Amino acid sequence: MGGMAQKKLVIVESPTKAKTIRKFLGRDYMVESCMGHVRDLPQSAKDIPEKFKKKPWANLGVDVEHSFTPIYCVPKNKTKIVSELKKKIDEASEVILATDEDREGESISWHLVNLLKPSVKVKRMVFNEITKEAILAALKDFRDIDMNLVHAQEARRILDRLVGYTISPLLWKKVAYGLSAGRVQSVAVRLVAEREHERLRFKKSEYWDLTAENEKSKSKFESRLVNYKGQRIASGKDFDSLTGALTKDANQQRVLCLDEVQTQKIKKEVEKKDWVVTEAEEKPVSRKPAPPFITSTLQQESNRKLGLSSRETMQIAQRLYERGMITYMRTDSMFLSEQAIHAAREGIVKLYGKKYLPDQFRDYGKKKVKGAQEAHEAIRPAGTSFVLPEDSELSGIELKLYDLIWKRTMACQMVNSEHKQMTVKIQAGDALFSASGMTIEFPGFLKAYVEGSDDPEAELETNEVRLPNLKKGDKVGVESIKVNRHETKPPARYTEASLVQTLEREGVGRPSTYASILGTIQDRGYVKKVGNALVPTFTALVVTKLLSQNLPEYVETGFTSAMEQALDDIASGDLDQEKYLTSVYFGDKGLKKQVEKKEKEINADESRSVQLEGLKGFDFRVGRYGAYVCRKEKKGEEVCASIPETQFPGDMTAEIANKLIDQKINGADSIGNDPATGKPVYVLSGRYGPYVQLGDGDENNKETKPKRMALPAGLAPEDVTLDKALWLLSMPRKLGVHPQLKKDVKLGIGRFGPYVVCEGDYRSVPKTEDFFSVSIKRALELLAQPKRGRGKSVPLKELGQHPQKKTVVQVLNGKYGPYIKCGGTNVSLPEGLKPEDVTLKIALDLLAKKEDARGGKNAQQKRAT
Repeated sequence: MGGMAQKKLVIVESPTKAKTIRKFLGRDYMVESCMGHVRDLPQSAKDIPEKFKKKPWANLGVDVEHSFTPIYCVPKNKTKIVSELKKKIDEASEVILATDEDREGESISWHLVNLLKPSVKVKRMVFNEITKEAILAALKDFRDIDMNLVHAQEARRILDRLVGYTISPLLWKKVAYGLSAGRVQSVAVRLVAEREHERLRFKKSEYWDLTAENEKSKSKFESRLVNYKGQRIASGKDFDSLTGALTKDANQQRVLCLDEVQTQKIKKEVEKKDWVVTEAEEKPVSRKPAPPFITSTLQQESNRKLGLSSRETMQIAQRLYERGMITYMRTDSMFLSEQAIHAAREGIVKLYGKKYLPDQFRDYGKKKVKGAQEAHEAIRPAGTSFVLPEDSELSGIELKLYDLIWKRTMACQMVNSEHKQMTVKIQAGDALFSASGMTIEFPGFLKAYVEGSDDPEAELETNEVRLPNLKKGDKVGVESIKVNRHETKPPARYTEASLVQTLEREGVGRPSTYASILGTIQDRGYVKKVGNALVPTFTALVVTKLLSQNLPEYVETGFTSAMEQALDDIASGDLDQEKYLTSVYFGDKGLKKQVEKKEKEINADESRSVQLEGLKGFDFRVGRYGAYVCRKEKKGEEVCASIPETQFPGDMTAEIANKLIDQKINGADSIGNDPATGKPVYVLSGRYGPYVQLGDGDENNKETKPKRMALPAGLAPEDVTLDKALWLLSMPRKLGVHPQLKKDVKLGIGRFGPYVVCEGDYRSVPKTEDFFSVSIKRALELLAQPKRGRGKSVPLKELGQHPQKKTVVQVLNGKYGPYIKCGGTNVSLPEGLKPEDVTLKIALDLLAKKEDARGGKNAQQKRAT
């Protein structure tokens, strides 16, 4: 070191966190990032050390014969980081571990010590927000690594590995290769699958009622028929969803279910009657604000209000935390510190006035979520005074999420909203109508924040319905009377928000796991997102059936919740890790023996099939190439047909199933012949939906495999003409030449629908446009628009132009995480590198490495031939 004073080395998880902390520390400190976990269980067989490869437990990566010792290894992409940290330690006077203070963060610190083996003093610092005050305070209050938290994280990781790696091979053998099971994942899939079965079992009911538009003192309002001749009028809640009939309670209460004839008759009666107020009631209602955000409620609310997935919410919240904008985002504590309460109360007076400030602060610290174990504050703006959203220098979705957190935090410390609720009963002959109103007398916390709802038809609390001043004996006018037909609705499919809410209520999963659970069940093909709804695939129904029948406890919320509690007990030092893992894995009722026994008992053919309620005569199965439906013919033979991936179980009908099978039996009649080749042209349906096909060739022979093209959205198979089919089969077709790039502009159809492309730069053709009418002019307009990902995703960052290619270099968020895109080249971000830390230089280096690797592979292939 040449006599230079040694610096203290601070190690954190990410470059952004390092950059923020570096601003608060002097020249005596070096702040470096370890890019997340530096060690983990083996991810594949090649990662398992040679000395363990022949052990019977090697595939688990856990030595179940010796105290469930995990076999840790350093991933290849972390070897360089580890060696660089070792060099930094050699230059340091001491090491300060500043990873997050939850289980994951504690585990990372423990692994760093065990792997790097520093010869200098090691200290552990923790903080809940990355502000100057918090960092400087933490530097005065070091502690040891909390081994209970480390053991809890390790036990969780081992338990997840044992469950996943023991049950998944059973699914490979009995259903289809590549399927996966998980301790929490399988429970989430079961919840979504069961909801779909409930929808299939649902019996629709019809009921009728009347609504009237009334008038008093030139003020109009609506009333609804609620009683006729002393009998309450039926509404949706009075029907049994399984039978479609009135419930037992409704029958006991002599509830009247009206049909159209009865309703029309009552309408004629009341048209001739006087309408007189028989009851008018007013009462004050006071509403409290929602508590501050915890991880689960933040995910729910951002899904409702911003349309973000749980995974996206946590990625954005992580960025806000690491930039020092909010407190730690993985928490199930509603506690607010004195500093936070002071900041909120000061802001309320300044922004809204003293009348919005309660005499006493609101204490949410006593409220406990089931299984709460994280020792943090609620999620709130960081610091001793909260930065206003408009002053935050944030933009885009980061600003929207910060604004949501800021508003919720402010509102939770404001006074109640005060309302006046009015209920009026109006008699018209034998019919009784009811009208309700609500006015806001004082907005209170609603001035800052209104909580969202999972029910799209539910009115928010801010919606005012004003009634005229009415009292008993008043006559009211009738402007119009409307007869209404209603149908009961099946249970709503889960959204990400409602599924997280259910998992949390049942004590399944923890704050740090919700986003990964929801991401995993979608990535693995068990659940598809349609709009905001989570829809199970046939694979989800088949796997749920197999596990429910053979390993029921592993898909039950109670059993999984008990596992979570056991892991919490390990975290607090109240339960021995080895004893617990032994009880779960070994023994007569242990996982190992159960799976071995069931493997012999389960019939593979039966395990691949599922029956759908109301669809007798059909058998729905899952195989290597996806879902298919089978039907027995009169002669006893069975005919099966593929089910398109866009066809979900809850929407399946006998008509659809028969149509798929009949088409398979009869084959498709040719709609004509291609003039160029003479081959027949067909319109068919397969796993990925309807498509056109040229010729009959051999499906398995690359040389004779017929050309196919999917139908664009909106084009029904019966509307396909020969001209349209031939036009589709010519895809991708050249529209013209790009005037600046001098390259071909083409039109095509891909997995995600119609597109235009030039030099690897794609743009989707909007579904509202006629695909067959897209011209070169329209294609150039689309290519000129900023690129958008599928759904609501947009580029996270535009870095500038590639110096050679003259194409924009972007950072986007994809199915498997953030990645860099330049023209037709994509490269995933290395683990630990955050999108906001990517510069044009870093991106160009990563793109160059990808292209060098691709070039090397191409060269090898050329040499081989």
